[in-house]
Amino acid sequence: MPSWKDGKLGLPVREAIKIFPELEKYLDEKGRLDLSNRRARILYNKAIADAVFDIDIEYHPRGLITTPISRFIFLKTFLRDGKKVLEIGTGHSALMAIMADKLFNCEVWATEVDDEFFEYAKRNIERNKSNVKLIKSNGEIIEGLIPKGEKFDVIFSAPPYYEKPTKGVLTEREGVGGGKYGEGFSVKILREGWDYLNENGKVALFLPDKQSLLRSLILEGEHIGYFVRDIRFKVGTRYRHSLIFIKR
Repeated sequence: MPSWKDGKLGLPVREAIKIFPELEKYLDEKGRLDLSNRRARILYNKAIADAVFDIDIEYHPRGLITTPISRFIFLKTFLRDGKKVLEIGTGHSALMAIMADKLFNCEVWATEVDDEFFEYAKRNIERNKSNVKLIKSNGEIIEGLIPKGEKFDVIFSAPPYYEKPTKGVLTEREGVGGGKYGEGFSVKILREGWDYLNENGKVALFLPDKQSLLRSLILEGEHIGYFVRDIRFKVGTRYRHSLIFIKR
């Protein structure tokens, strides 16, 4: 498993400063990194991606700063080497798609709808010499975008999950899932994904610790015919969920 030389899945701040000396100016008097500062978060996560996973990421100036540790743990909950996988909405970093290719040796397809994010994702894939097949969406999720007859072992996504636009680090397209609890986008993945999965294939969703959203999706998944597993994990101070839907 990828790790820093101390064997832990993470990177000490002092080691990150060796990679990006600029981080020094974001330390407080106790030597703690001010992660409320966007520039500090970008540099620290770039350092982790580089030192721990050997991945070089360029972040979009306005996009979500995807954290390598949480994304890797999420992938570990369901992904196995050599699978054919599809990521819905790879974002500007294309981080999970690149990880699935480089760390899990998967055949990876990935979609992105935003024009600027698509170009960033394309550059990140190229700079890491990754074999990800990147597909530009015009609003389609799976149907009408992925050729009929294609089958995948896994379809995964870190979907938008807010009910309505919210102040914060996410753009509206990154954040708003629609529906009563923010489940709308994820439900579309579950419904459209069924016909694109191999037998015993999986849909995996990276979600917050938001019980109303989780319950809504579990019920919908079971209604469609999936067997559902909910894996809760902690990264830093936050809990996240890997919600896995298995086609039976």
